[in-house]
Amino acid sequence: MVGSNRGRNLENPEYYNNRELSWLAFNERVLQESTLQNNPLLECFKFLAIFSSNLDEFFMVRVAGLKDQVKAGFNKPENKAGLTPIQQLKAISDRTHALVEKQYNTFNSVLIPALLDANVCFKNINELQEEQIAFLEKYFDEQIFPVLTPMAVDAYRPFPMLANKSLNIVVMLHEQNDEEGHDRVALVQVPAVLDRTIQVPFDDMECYVYLEDVIAFFINKLFTGYEVKSVNVFRITRNADLTIHEEGARDLLLEIEKELKKRKWGAAVRLEFQDKDMDERVITYLLKELEISYADLYINNGPLDLTFLFSFIKKIKETREELLYETFIPQPPMDVKSDESIFQKAMEQDLFFHHPYESFEPIVDFVSQAADDRCVLAIKQTLYRVSGDSPIIEALKRAAENGKQVTVLVELKARFDEENNVQWAKELEKAGCHVIYGMHNLKTHSKITLVVRKRNGRIERFVHLGTGNYNDQTAKLYTDMGLITSKRKFGIDATNFFNYLSGYTEIPKFHHITMAPFGIRKKFIQLIDQEILFHKKYGNGRIILKMNSLTDKVLIMKLYEASIIGVKINCIIRGICCLRPGIPGVSENIQVVSIVGRFLEHSRIYYFHHNGEEKIYLSSADMMTRNMVKRVEILFPIYEGELKKRLFSILTLQLNDNIKARYQDNEGKYHYVKKNDQNLVNSQIELLKKAYQVTLDDEE
Repeated sequence: MVGSNRGRNLENPEYYNNRELSWLAFNERVLQESTLQNNPLLECFKFLAIFSSNLDEFFMVRVAGLKDQVKAGFNKPENKAGLTPIQQLKAISDRTHALVEKQYNTFNSVLIPALLDANVCFKNINELQEEQIAFLEKYFDEQIFPVLTPMAVDAYRPFPMLANKSLNIVVMLHEQNDEEGHDRVALVQVPAVLDRTIQVPFDDMECYVYLEDVIAFFINKLFTGYEVKSVNVFRITRNADLTIHEEGARDLLLEIEKELKKRKWGAAVRLEFQDKDMDERVITYLLKELEISYADLYINNGPLDLTFLFSFIKKIKETREELLYETFIPQPPMDVKSDESIFQKAMEQDLFFHHPYESFEPIVDFVSQAADDRCVLAIKQTLYRVSGDSPIIEALKRAAENGKQVTVLVELKARFDEENNVQWAKELEKAGCHVIYGMHNLKTHSKITLVVRKRNGRIERFVHLGTGNYNDQTAKLYTDMGLITSKRKFGIDATNFFNYLSGYTEIPKFHHITMAPFGIRKKFIQLIDQEILFHKKYGNGRIILKMNSLTDKVLIMKLYEASIIGVKINCIIRGICCLRPGIPGVSENIQVVSIVGRFLEHSRIYYFHHNGEEKIYLSSADMMTRNMVKRVEILFPIYEGELKKRLFSILTLQLNDNIKARYQDNEGKYHYVKKNDQNLVNSQIELLKKAYQVTLDDEE
């Protein structure tokens, strides 16, 4: 439809999806991947574990935040879908209870039977033979009992502060000599240092039992002289969002270290309870002690905390490779051969990288070679999340030890990586690097590295810009993109960017890059406005946006304006999408698809047709309000014609995906894309094939 937005109220809450409910819809798509439709069995278990891990973080941060608002008496509707915090919590509880029930139905009715077909089983201890129970009793006495600590609860020993996400057993006891019949309460924490699954001898099959079941079965050994009346397994999720007081912090590193100690003990936001032999008195007791309501109670039909499946998969994958994805080795990048110097090649052309299809090793080599290159004078880099044994960190330390100027911005406020980043900051400082911790009240989320080299009396600058973190481990699992360029003005932009972060200077005027929180939203609005003008003149407006999440209302309204004029807009959004497509007269020219597959779609690509003068940008930023105004981000253009063609082909491929893609309807609900049996497209598999084919062609 072509028209104007005059008379339409683009603030109408019916035009928007609530952020939290949209996130739950994304996690439902993760859950769908566990149903054996297109994935090997152990990969399905992995998706169940990812679903649980995602939900933990959602409760620790998003639900906890809403509860804080309610406690503070804040009841103002959020500014898109118009729901108050109380309404959001009610909707979240209803939706999450349904999803968790679906999760356990999948676990019990689909995946466990399929695992049995593969000669692997989980057993209830009551199903075992005498010799197997004797084996477990010996195992309990020798391996488990010494680690356990029974905790009585009475007037002298109050209900203990149980750590966030810990698995616990609550025991109701009756003293054998107590004629008055008073029941006692005790708690036993299931040790996180022990493996959740224990293999028992079994004919012709791998057989496992759960650690908590073994503890519960032999719990009487901890309470001699008492009769065990009931044993129940439960788990608490707590508010784990850090409250960092930057205004009064003289040393941000010390402030974060102090707050990290509090994370395990925040207010309870969820109680999970295993439904086996459930004691209603215990539930009432725990709800009262934890000060939460029945809406926060989740009674699960199976083992709690299915994130244990990550370690279970590792345990059995060596002998069960056929139950996993076929091993994929990231291939050498199309733009750099293994025997070529990255610096020499970058002097000739811009270098493009597409992970994990193409190896992350050249990015590691870029920093490592710079650390050892006698011509290199300085290395500057931002770090948001890195791996536990990071070769990037080692290279930066080595560079400083080699006498180079090394400046590293380590973002201490990267959620749930704060502790790691504090440790990395200390190590880098000890090695002689100049470490800065970010900017006041902003998270530095940009991905940029600058290498300054002096050769033949001339200064050369090499810049790496990326959509993802400098993490060699997640680079094997996340789809991300990067660019290495030696273009002079990119080098100047990078220099000014780092000088702005590390010193006192006004916001730089950049030649190529655009920076948030000062310019990216404005740049997007300009680009969309220009596309609207082109469409009015030529009728061929087209925008393609690929990102993780879309929440920024200012940008959503601008996209609605473009849709009303008639610009065709395709959005590839893995996670949260507050924009609602397909609304007649508002967003009927917008389509939204989400791809959830083997790899986590993480790259951000922004395409504007501009009557054939195609503009393509990559970025560290999603179109989220937090990225636009609360983070330091970088948006950068792609200029090389061949690279633009390659990026457009990737976008086109993903828009044609009809296996892992789901589309959003005008009510905000997601559905699998209709399949054409003659042309099945799994975009990630096609990109894997392409990476291998390029390598084979090069060998020929």
